[in-house]
Parts: sequence; structure tokens; C-alpha cells
Amino acid sequence: MEPSLASYLALSGILFTIGAVGVTFKRNAIGMFMCIELMLNAVNLTFVAFARYYGDVTGQLFVFMVMSVAAAEAAVGLGIIIAFFRNKESVDVDDASLMRN
Repeated sequence: MEPSLASYLALSGILFTIGAVGVTFKRNAIGMFMCIELMLNAVNLTFVAFARYYGDVTGQLFVFMVMSVAAAEAAVGLGIIIAFFRNKESVDVDDASLMRN
């Protein structure tokens, strides 16, 4: 028995909601970063589910584009987090507002 489109979309919605709640309530930059990646993976699951349902590969091509953006975001984001940690010895996002001065 193959899962239906609705079950894939429900799973994707749950993953996206967990990611959105995590970004909203986390104070740790690494945790927020992981929640953003979870949200991107939820969108990828939706693209693949619709591509499979409609029998079109366009959704899978969008997944490759999202994955390349996520890889670039991971490289830049982790570089910024490492630089911030070296300066403040903390990854708390409340401390990041101190960098404006």
C-alpha cells in the first residue's frame, strides 16, 4: 500500500510547523539554523510529493535548486556563527544585537 498525497503533505506540514516554531522560540543560533534547514526539507518533501503525484519532474528540479541554496546558506550561515562565537564566545541570538554598536 502506497501512502497518499495527503499523508505526504500532512508530514510536510508538520515538519514545517516544527521548524517555524523552533525558529520563533529558539535563542540558540545553531538551533535556529537547524530549524530553517528542517523547513527547507519540508518544502522539498512537498515538491517531490507533487512531482510524483502529477508525474512531472519539474518539482524534482526545484528540489535541486532548493538544495543548492540550502548548501550555500549552510556555508555562509555557519561561517557567520563561527565568527560570532569567536568574538562573543556565545551563540545566543540575544547577544547578536550587541554587534550593532
